Amino acid sequence: MLPVLTQDEMQVSQDTAIYSEAPLQLLLFVDGRPKPRQQVQRIRNYLKELQATYDFELQVIDVGQQPYMAEHFKLVATPALIKIQPEPRQILAGSNIITQLKIWWPRWQTAVEAYLKLHNNLPDGEERDRTILPKPSSISSVAVSAELMRLSDEIFRLKQEKEKLEEQLQFKDRVIAMLAHDLRNPLTAAAIAIDTLQSDYNAEGGVFSRLSPKMASHLLKQSRSQMRIMNRMIADMLQVGSSKDKEFPVQPEKMAIGKLCLDVLEELRHRYTAKSLTIEKDIPEDLPYVYADMERIRQVLINLLDNAIKYTPEGGTITISMLHRTTQKIQCSIGDTGPGIPEENRDRIFENRFRLERDAKKDGYGIGLSLCQRIIQAHYGQIWADNAANGGALFHFTLPVYPK
Repeated sequence: MLPVLTQDEMQVSQDTAIYSEAPLQLLLFVDGRPKPRQQVQRIRNYLKELQATYDFELQVIDVGQQPYMAEHFKLVATPALIKIQPEPRQILAGSNIITQLKIWWPRWQTAVEAYLKLHNNLPDGEERDRTILPKPSSISSVAVSAELMRLSDEIFRLKQEKEKLEEQLQFKDRVIAMLAHDLRNPLTAAAIAIDTLQSDYNAEGGVFSRLSPKMASHLLKQSRSQMRIMNRMIADMLQVGSSKDKEFPVQPEKMAIGKLCLDVLEELRHRYTAKSLTIEKDIPEDLPYVYADMERIRQVLINLLDNAIKYTPEGGTITISMLHRTTQKIQCSIGDTGPGIPEENRDRIFENRFRLERDAKKDGYGIGLSLCQRIIQAHYGQIWADNAANGGALFHFTLPVYPK
């Protein structure tokens, strides 16, 4: 007769296959809830009484620690008592397991007698030779199957992580290459402006020898603008890669969104004038202040206007409009006369690293709009895209009005 073990002692090991000599083998599935625990204790007490007169093996499995065993038997509720040997397998579940067990126990004994006769090849009435053992227990095959299921899931999870890491490494390499390439232009422009100023500056007299004050001021603005562009590119990369949290740090303050937009336009003047683009503005003078982080919103405006300039063909038009949408929201809209955005991609363009197929050869990292979305959402605003009436892209975002 096999002893009744503690629950911890009777848990099926995930690392060691189990072989048993008992012709009748039972699995009792349990969980940690208080009410079922009382029912499990009654079942175990009843089985202990049966074990005093009949030889069988009982294994107790905690589904919380070994969910793959429960998955193997497709269990939907616990506690559950399963006869796995002799076959066929049978599951007793529900709140009346003891009642069911009383009905099935005599039938299980009969099945065991038939099993022993078959495997020991003994004629009726002859004493059994207990040194002749049945074939390896099916508990072993159950444990192995459950372990295979667990390993299969683990392999699938590791494959997914591997693919994700490979994608991140490829993205990192691509971004580093793009960043190194794109930094050359503003760095060269800033260096030329600074070198020109330095070569023309007379340190002793404190004046420029050939450059007019207007040209010197222009070169200073040019170098400052290019430095800001480089700083923005680096900052965007650091912000996207530094945090996976949903929360995005902002420091809101009372801010004039209209004035900020005009400042950004001035900063990008050399970009849109080089393409002979027309800028149409509709920014009301009585627009209320917003409650927002100025540097973060500057990033949003620069990203959206930079995209508009990039995709608008030479001689095209960029529109900027702002309106007091509700008592609590300001809406800013930026449109262009470029190719627009396919309707099926209007939501996906805000995903990190997503780029339209047509843009594969264009400069960029696929992170700008994702960054814009995170910034606007951190201000409890919304950002979305439409196609303008002229076929171009039209981006909108909202910001909260500064409370009076």
